[in-house]
Amino acid sequence: MGPGNPAVPTPMPSLYTAAERARRDQTRWTLVQGILAPLQFFVFAVSLLLVLRTLVTEEGYALAQASILLKTALLYLIMVTGACWEKVVFGRYLFAGPFFWEDVVSMGVIVLHSAVLLAMFWPLSVQAQLYLTLLAYAAYAAYVVNAAQFLWKFRLARQDGARRGSHE
Repeated sequence: MGPGNPAVPTPMPSLYTAAERARRDQTRWTLVQGILAPLQFFVFAVSLLLVLRTLVTEEGYALAQASILLKTALLYLIMVTGACWEKVVFGRYLFAGPFFWEDVVSMGVIVLHSAVLLAMFWPLSVQAQLYLTLLAYAAYAAYVVNAAQFLWKFRLARQDGARRGSHE
């Protein structure tokens, strides 16, 4: 509702300017992101199940570890291609206004996943492995936050497109 009149809805700010929307729709990076995002989420879900299975049964460690490597590789790939997308659409590689907080969370996710990767290649004590497990959980939780941000922005963009389609 509007600040002065509760009966008048406040218009939601547009996620993209007209020029940004045109660049978004014309760049191949939009398609790349549209393919990588669900693929990465699928790999995340499978990896999470494999990690949990290994923690519970102490079996399948190599498969769980491989899934973490694949998930992290996809994370790096989607971050690099997402930065290219942001450069084309907003003129900067990272931290463009509408995606600032999504990029901040992405950086945290990358730091956590990178720490997990580094720790995989060091001989670890049981206690260190437990700490690594906690770190992996934090990385996965941060990823879920990031995925939720992506879906929220996707929804905003669709609503904005629908609103503009009905007014143009």
